[in-house]
Amino acid sequence: MEMEINETKIIDQIRCLGIDMIDKAQSGHPGIVLGAAPIIYTLYAHHLKFDRNHPEYFNRDRFVMSAGHGSALLYATLHMAGFDISLNDLKDFRQIDSITPGHPEYGVTPGVDCTTGPLGQGFATAVGMAMAEASLRSRYKDVIDYNTYVLCGDGDLMEGVSYEAASLAGTLGLNKLIVLYDSNDVCLDGKTSDTFNDNVSMRFVAQGWNAITVDDGTNVDLISKAIETAKKSIDKPTIIEIKTVIGKYSNLEGTNKVHGSPLKKEDITSIKEKMGFRDIPFAVSQNSVDEMQAMIDERCNNLNDKFLELVDSLDDRVKEELHYFMNKDKSIEVKDLFYDLPEDKKESPRDASSKILNAIVKDNPYLFGGAADLFGANKTYIKDAGNFQKDNYLGKNIYFGVREHAMGAILNGLALCGFRPYGSTFLSFSDYLKPSLRLASMMDLANIYVFTHDSIGVGEDGPTHQPIEQLLMLRSLPNLDVFRPADTNEVLGAYKAILAKDHGPSAIALARNSLPILEETKVTEVEKGGYIALDTVEKPKGIVITCGEELHAVLEVAKRLKTKGINIRVVSMPNLERFLAQDDEYKEEVLPVEVRKIVVETSSSFSWNRLIYNSKYLITLDQFGASGPASDVYKKFGFDVDSLEEKIDNLLK
Repeated sequence: MEMEINETKIIDQIRCLGIDMIDKAQSGHPGIVLGAAPIIYTLYAHHLKFDRNHPEYFNRDRFVMSAGHGSALLYATLHMAGFDISLNDLKDFRQIDSITPGHPEYGVTPGVDCTTGPLGQGFATAVGMAMAEASLRSRYKDVIDYNTYVLCGDGDLMEGVSYEAASLAGTLGLNKLIVLYDSNDVCLDGKTSDTFNDNVSMRFVAQGWNAITVDDGTNVDLISKAIETAKKSIDKPTIIEIKTVIGKYSNLEGTNKVHGSPLKKEDITSIKEKMGFRDIPFAVSQNSVDEMQAMIDERCNNLNDKFLELVDSLDDRVKEELHYFMNKDKSIEVKDLFYDLPEDKKESPRDASSKILNAIVKDNPYLFGGAADLFGANKTYIKDAGNFQKDNYLGKNIYFGVREHAMGAILNGLALCGFRPYGSTFLSFSDYLKPSLRLASMMDLANIYVFTHDSIGVGEDGPTHQPIEQLLMLRSLPNLDVFRPADTNEVLGAYKAILAKDHGPSAIALARNSLPILEETKVTEVEKGGYIALDTVEKPKGIVITCGEELHAVLEVAKRLKTKGINIRVVSMPNLERFLAQDDEYKEEVLPVEVRKIVVETSSSFSWNRLIYNSKYLITLDQFGASGPASDVYKKFGFDVDSLEEKIDNLLK
């Protein structure tokens, strides 16, 4: 028997829970809770494909709360939908160690598909999720088929990262991407008319999207019909602009004052009275819960079990591949990597990286990536692997275009859907994807960042392209594994170490210049972060720690000083954090306490303060570079062999 559903009461129940959470925490954003509740209710009750008992069900529709300040709205909805989020969890909103943090966090709350908060990030990450779906659907026909939904606000669309990502999504024709735009004409500082007068629909149409407008954001039927239309799109993503009133029913409705501050007690009482609810905090109508969950069960009953049965019926190869995508362990075993060394034993680290990627990516379904319009310079193009385009979602090369920030967020979306993604640009432009990179580190995603042109050695391109502080920035990020290899041997060692990891992001910084393949470097030692590349028979007079291209100059200096009777140990340190994580015995073996130590790196001195406590022993660079031939730039800043020999000699006297 079909029961009569009181949808208005369910929506208002979500609103009440949301504002109760914010009131108890005395922190949060009530405006979106009151204004956008009909949107999120409609999606979860009538459209979203998920299994609340198995939140990680792989073929689920993805939902991204890009407007991450709306976390109370999301948690209240997840509770009502039957996820393992109790009333006590809602009462612990924004409290230490709760599963209901201030902004949604991946891996903390059941049903949260992505960490969001910085505006625009969720939108751009969702583009990556949609790209993952297109690739997986093309590879595993009749097995993978999901939609990616985003709830965003004006702030998300003001941020440039969403514009970058939307442009690429339209170019790629990602028809299973659906954005629900909570359009209320208000931002944190006031009316959006002060800062944001774009015709959003026309902007997205110009980018190759469908655009639908729902004038009444309280009308579930209109919202639902718009979503249904979007789901039928054949070749374009869709944005649905839904006109809402921020803080609906509040005394502050329609104003920026209701955006980010808890409501006054009398306002909460008044809101609940208008909705026909008694002012009892966290009171829940079991009837409303049952009604919402009954609608969901009718669409989504037992989806995970059915999917696993389907996977189990597939042939062993496909089953093994799908299990990799579904599982947390993202390690990739590199068995026999055949590597042809150049006859002259000379090669740029970026060329070595290219050979390695070409050897492992083409036939590996999990590795997937590209470049921010720098395939030729980064050497990350995979030959004979096809390009990921609107008419070929099986292609392995992603042309991100000049969109570093979107690339970073898209990599996060790909990783959240099971891939081991990589992206590439110049090291100096890693700044452009820092916010996305930070979230990848926070979510512990197994992304790989290939950064080339790693030092002032890029020469003529000048200081805009010569990284100085970027390595410090990367090394300071928690969870990010940063490698700066010196030659082909260390590049190979770095990739082996990166691919052996089962989780967490990694960055590799590669020189552009052609360099000798050194006898002193060791593939197998790179995983330790630092090792002795050149040693002395007797106790060394000093130890020089270096990495990247500078290792070549330091080794030459060591040979010159030896002729003067000065014996130094040279330590290659391609990964500082890994070395610092080794046991004390190993660290003492490589860097004995009683021996003077010097660091040489064409980068910020601040990276090395945990090893060197006296700044005079830091031969580093804390100023911008200069334009000119590489050899002249090195000489200008004292990193040519002659200058280094003089500096090191003087420091060891």
